[in-house]
Amino acid sequence: MMPPLEFHEPAPEERAARVLRVELSFSTMIAVVLVITGLWLLIRLLPVVLVLVAALFIGGTLSPVIEWLEERRIRRNVAIAIVFTVLVIATVVLIFLTIPELLDQAKRLAAQEPALRARVVVFLARSPLTVPLAESLRNVNYGAMLGYSPSTAVAFSTRIVEFFAYSMGAIFLALYVLIDRDRLRGALFAVLPRRHHIRLSRVMLNLETIVGGYIRGQLITCGLIAGFMFILLTACGVPNALALAAFGGAADVLPYIGALLTIGPAVAAALGRGPAITAIVFVLMVVYEEFESRVLVPVVYGRALRLPSSIVMLSLLAGATLMGVVGALLALPCAAAILMLVDELRVDLPGEQEQVAGKKLRRSDDRVEKEYERRTEGMPAEQAAAIAVELSDVRQKEEAGEAAAAESPAAGAKVGSSALGDT
Repeated sequence: MMPPLEFHEPAPEERAARVLRVELSFSTMIAVVLVITGLWLLIRLLPVVLVLVAALFIGGTLSPVIEWLEERRIRRNVAIAIVFTVLVIATVVLIFLTIPELLDQAKRLAAQEPALRARVVVFLARSPLTVPLAESLRNVNYGAMLGYSPSTAVAFSTRIVEFFAYSMGAIFLALYVLIDRDRLRGALFAVLPRRHHIRLSRVMLNLETIVGGYIRGQLITCGLIAGFMFILLTACGVPNALALAAFGGAADVLPYIGALLTIGPAVAAALGRGPAITAIVFVLMVVYEEFESRVLVPVVYGRALRLPSSIVMLSLLAGATLMGVVGALLALPCAAAILMLVDELRVDLPGEQEQVAGKKLRRSDDRVEKEYERRTEGMPAEQAAAIAVELSDVRQKEEAGEAAAAESPAAGAKVGSSALGDT
């Protein structure tokens, strides 16, 4: 038989030894105050931060095109002027193509609204269950429903002016960033020690890749829905199909509310063709929006940003919950950037152990950093930054060749030889 268990009260010195004491040093308290102040400033300057983010997105999107023109022996300033001129012309053409037609369509729809509402009221009044809905629809007051008043009109006009001003500010800021790229990059590299320059340049190149992948994903999804709307509306005989398709493609950039901005005008334009055509347009548009949100978006953005489909959906939901439409727009590139930083900075996760490939990468990083410090000894930060970007670009091509070699030896040899040729 086992002896009974005995419990004893711990001595006072034992209880005192278990007390957890947290002591904050003066430097820690200063750091906490600075972090809180920085977060407060970030919240207060959120519009300015969003303008900066938008400018970086525009610059990152246009930078590969500008570099492609530079490779054709076109000076950088001339290349920037060409790209921005083409962008402005395309924007003006899109506006003149869509806005007048949409306004004309809206005027015709407003003129037909009483007759269309009367038809709906008659249809709803046939059933006893929908008679109250028919009565409320017969006496609908759009002004009260929308909360229209002179103050709300002024506030709405102010928001439009602010949005236009911030958009123009982002475009011009992107232009200045592209023009002063070397100087700004040199200033950024001058802040950090030379031993971190290679990692910083690699992070910057990957961020540019992420932005490019995100914009490509946007272009693919917007182009697909614009083509689908044009074919659908043309087949159904809906007028102004091209204008509505162009507007739908542009509105598809906005997560969640983009579906309303594409389905609403398409269905409203189909009302004049009868209830059967209207029902067909509505059902097919809803089916396509579901297909895009459930299948197309995770697949396209998952491949472009190298994110799993589940991460794409969770990122969109989290971004929309935290910051609404703006958060949903920034969710995917932010998620891709976080995963990229974990990978590029060689962050050791708690549940992971360093593998042989990880040790090889660390040795390769050390070798490249030493080579960079040797080549840039005595150079100013602006020239050193250009060399760091060059070395990081070569290293990226080598890593791409090694990854391709793991899947296909022939493809890996091809990519690796091209990388060696660039060196």
